[in-house]
This record gives sequence, C-alpha cells and structure tokens, in this order.
Amino acid sequence: MVGENRTFGEFFKFLRKKNKITLREFCLKASADPANISRLERGAMPPPQDTDILERYAKALDIKNGSDDWYTFFDLAAADRGIIPKDIMSDSEAVRMLPAFFRTLRGQKPTEEEMKNLAEKIKKK
Repeated sequence: MVGENRTFGEFFKFLRKKNKITLREFCLKASADPANISRLERGAMPPPQDTDILERYAKALDIKNGSDDWYTFFDLAAADRGIIPKDIMSDSEAVRMLPAFFRTLRGQKPTEEEMKNLAEKIKKK
C-alpha cells in the first residue's frame, strides 16, 4: 500500500487482499469474528491491544516475524490506540529521548545535548 497516512485497518485489509485471503478465510485461520474484523478494517473498531491476538492475526496474514510489515503492523496498531510500542518503552535510553522527539515533531528545536544523544543512539543501531 502506498501512502504515508495509512491506518491499522487499511494496512490490515491491504495485507489480507495482497495475500488473496478472504475475510472469512482469515477469520477461520485466526479464530476471529468476521463482523469485528470488518469493523477493524473500516476503522470502526480499534486494533487489539493484546499482543497475543496481534501475533495470531499477523500469522494468519502470513507476516514474517521481524519483517518491515511485522513492525508496521504492530506500530500502526499501537499508534491507532494512541500508545507507544512496547519495544520502544522497554528501552530506557529511547524513553529518555522521547521528549526531544516530541518537541521536534511539534517544530520546536531540541537542545544540543538531546541532539548529541540522539545521534549517538542512531550510530549504535
């Protein structure tokens, strides 16, 4: 799917259709309710918060663990729920940089120290 402003539901539906899986086939594979998945794809229902459910859905959509689609799937699920992904929150160094990141997104300039720390973190990856 091309586009920067996709939602979890749009990405979910894109992957399902890309893999030629009907809604009912997906629901059988993932033990999910078709009405809920339809609402999810239309954005009428938020993504599940439970990691086990998301992993079950990802597996049914044939998303490879650790792939770009895997991270996009989980990141969009978190973003649509208004939360920061758990793997980011478990990294104390990344959490310390979040205020600078948020200020940057708002168009405010981070401090020189924050920029230095961010550059060091990027170099380590």
